Amino acid sequence: MVADRIRRMTFASIYPLYVQKVERKGRSTDDLDRVLTWLTGYDDAGLEKAVADEVDLETFFARAPGMNPDASLITGVICGVRVEEIDDPLMQQIRWMDKLVDEVARGKKMTSILRGDVPAEA
Repeated sequence: MVADRIRRMTFASIYPLYVQKVERKGRSTDDLDRVLTWLTGYDDAGLEKAVADEVDLETFFARAPGMNPDASLITGVICGVRVEEIDDPLMQQIRWMDKLVDEVARGKKMTSILRGDVPAEA
């Protein structure tokens, strides 16, 4: 099943693909990390550890310090599916992450990507 294969993918295997995608479109890794930390509550060190430990996506989201309560405001289509209509909570979280990365790559303003919640930069 596709969902099982996606759950078992490591964060370390997709993070470099996200980096390539955003950099190819002229955005920075800092922008990418900012949206990932906004979504999951990880800090930069936590993201680095998830990559180094090669945790799968299920573990990555299970260990997330705190999913952003505004994540439910992420809407739209990713891989032909409306993210707000996904029933499986883990698959929805994965697709939220994909959607945010797409928005960064497309050059959307950070205030829009972060659903109006722009934390002070560290």
